[in-house]
Amino acid sequence: MEGATAKGVLSHLSLLEVQARSRKGQPQQQSRVKEPQQQSRVKELKAKVEALRIQREQLRAQIQIHKDLQRLRSRMNKQCADEEGENMEEDLENSKLLQLMARHTELKDLLHAHHLIGGYDIIKSDKGKGVCVSIATAYEGVFLDTFNLEIDLKPMVKISRHNIPPFIPVNGLAEQNNMQTDMTAFLDMLSQHLNAFAGRKQQLKLVQEQHKSVEVMESNVLCSVLVLLFTLPREKTAVLCTLDYTDHTRCLPTRVHFESEDKQLSDSPEWKKNWSLLMETPVHKALLTMKEMGNIV
Repeated sequence: MEGATAKGVLSHLSLLEVQARSRKGQPQQQSRVKEPQQQSRVKELKAKVEALRIQREQLRAQIQIHKDLQRLRSRMNKQCADEEGENMEEDLENSKLLQLMARHTELKDLLHAHHLIGGYDIIKSDKGKGVCVSIATAYEGVFLDTFNLEIDLKPMVKISRHNIPPFIPVNGLAEQNNMQTDMTAFLDMLSQHLNAFAGRKQQLKLVQEQHKSVEVMESNVLCSVLVLLFTLPREKTAVLCTLDYTDHTRCLPTRVHFESEDKQLSDSPEWKKNWSLLMETPVHKALLTMKEMGNIV
């Protein structure tokens, strides 16, 4: 009995020793598992610190550039009229450089703001409850008319007033393009209509100024219909040309029709070329080409 008891005690002590060793080994294993995670976190933090350091250096460089500009601007403002010699020439060069740099910065800021608002000039109105939008029109690099809209933003988006011609369907375009949710789409479509109208109107003006031998028989306020009278150089036959601009977002006609006493005129290869020319080219340029080819007086 005493031998069995001793063995039982020894077995129990051995079990306790094994359990104690097992507990000592577990923290080491856990710490070994955690070590890669901690190293990864440290690397991530180091990378973030490096990125912030680079950003800090960039900001410092930008601040230094602005300080240099301010110093040059102060020097330019304090420049005396009696400065002579090389110093004056050097300051003059610095002044010109400063003006160019300042103008460049100003244009960049304006361009950035212009892109932010979708390319339209917008200013606040009515104490921030609305905006005034300006849409400029141009044709062949020449700026023409500018149109303005006042748009209320509260309690809902709506056009309060504008100076757009009545034949441009402003309210219809606003509903069609859902001005409530997509202001830019509405302004883009409105700009297309206004620029196309301004382009057609400018073409009519150029026809009247550049082609005195071509008589404008008819046109409307939208410039969507234009009737011209040509004269053939040889037979002195009159040709009536009608141009229809049914697509009001374009400056080119959608239909060209000739009328003449010579019934075979429209089917001739020569006048088929004239038809294609008027369909694909602004009318004042097409007439110039037709004159150069000797098709009209």
